[in-house]
Amino acid sequence: MYAETLQSLCEQSGGILLTKDIVNAGVPSSYLTAFLREGKLERAGHGVYITPDAMEDKMFTLQARKTRLVYSHDTALYLHDLTDRDPLTYSVTVPTGYNTKRLTEEGLSVFSIKPDLFGLGITAVQSPFGRPIRAYDAERALCDMLRSRHQMDGALFPEALKRYVRRKNKNIPLLMRYAESLRVDKLLRQYLEVLL
Repeated sequence: MYAETLQSLCEQSGGILLTKDIVNAGVPSSYLTAFLREGKLERAGHGVYITPDAMEDKMFTLQARKTRLVYSHDTALYLHDLTDRDPLTYSVTVPTGYNTKRLTEEGLSVFSIKPDLFGLGITAVQSPFGRPIRAYDAERALCDMLRSRHQMDGALFPEALKRYVRRKNKNIPLLMRYAESLRVDKLLRQYLEVLL
């Protein structure tokens, strides 16, 4: 019975399982161990398992292991289709005080921000493989790019802002509220005056 439940979880999840999902389904850890021994599952990271035939979704598994990080900056622009550039390294934001050493060792571009601003603009999006992940919304990603302009590719922001302004679902008042909170409103206004 537990083996069938675990097999069913594998099928429903598209081949990527989290320990919490296995525990919530009431499957004893001995069945997980057996699946690992038999090669039906492989450990992709702490608390993350994938079936041998599944395409590993790095964005999903990374966030499953490091639950506090949020995809931001150029990575968020990519997820919101504001750039065609596939990020070479993922940009993530964590609250100030979070130990970023391991994230940096994994090759991530890590940004930190005060906890009161960390939650501003977090939204649910889909990874390129269609799994749920958390990223900053388009407006916050644009403001982050402007805040970190000296650390980012200078050509990305103007192009992303042009794409954003052409969208039907743009929210300029929200963009300006974020810009004020993140103290880039004067600079953003200069860009917008040219485009609007």
